[in-house]
Amino acid sequence: MSATLEVSEVGLQLGGARILEPISFALRSPQHVALLGPNGAGKSTLMSILAGVRGGYEGSCRFQGKEVREWGRREFTRRVSFVPQAVRIEFPFTSEQVVLMGRTPHCAGMFETGEDWKAVEEAIRMTDVADFRRRDFRTLSGGEKQRVLLASALAQSPEVLLLDEPTAFLDLRHQIELYRLLRRLCGEGLLVVTVTHDLNLAAAYCDRAILLSQGRLAYDDVPERALRRESIAAVYGVEAEVRRTEAGRPWISYGG
Repeated sequence: MSATLEVSEVGLQLGGARILEPISFALRSPQHVALLGPNGAGKSTLMSILAGVRGGYEGSCRFQGKEVREWGRREFTRRVSFVPQAVRIEFPFTSEQVVLMGRTPHCAGMFETGEDWKAVEEAIRMTDVADFRRRDFRTLSGGEKQRVLLASALAQSPEVLLLDEPTAFLDLRHQIELYRLLRRLCGEGLLVVTVTHDLNLAAAYCDRAILLSQGRLAYDDVPERALRRESIAAVYGVEAEVRRTEAGRPWISYGG
């Protein structure tokens, strides 16, 4: 069965301020969806609703036909994995231990199983964190931490992977490797939703682009149609030139 997330008239108001206007769309695997928009557009808020970590919203957000807030947390996190923008870990856990924490929703007893360690080893390999698996997580660079957190999310063996700005601290090589990995995971059946500010990475590797502007859904289409000069100007207030790569994907440059 393919994984589905369905948002129907989801909106949010906090402290008298309207954060999200009513938004509706449906996501089905396998697919890599880019969630785009300027700062304050509502991307992270919407992502936290999809991940089941923010309540108080209007409308309905359903995973596999069931309201997200009605799922048991353990059962939900077995199937939906979320990596937020920032994670603080105050205790002296090694990177390997942080990755192993991703198996928590699957654990039935006090000890890890062979299946748990198999998932951990595969996640460590895919995210290229083996060189610092024994190091204290707190001593890692921002990019290294981000890769460990992604490994932990992958170790959950999810059906849906939600990533909030996963390339924020990554160098160029690891940005490209991450998006190639996500494309491969989608090919294996995952639904991946990525918040990003990098329009060119979204254009090159994603199947769909959802653009938010001031809490509203502005555009929702394949990157070739969503990322046009007119839409970029409308959402970001920036003049851009959109060319096409040999593969037919958009390539965006700014400032003339």
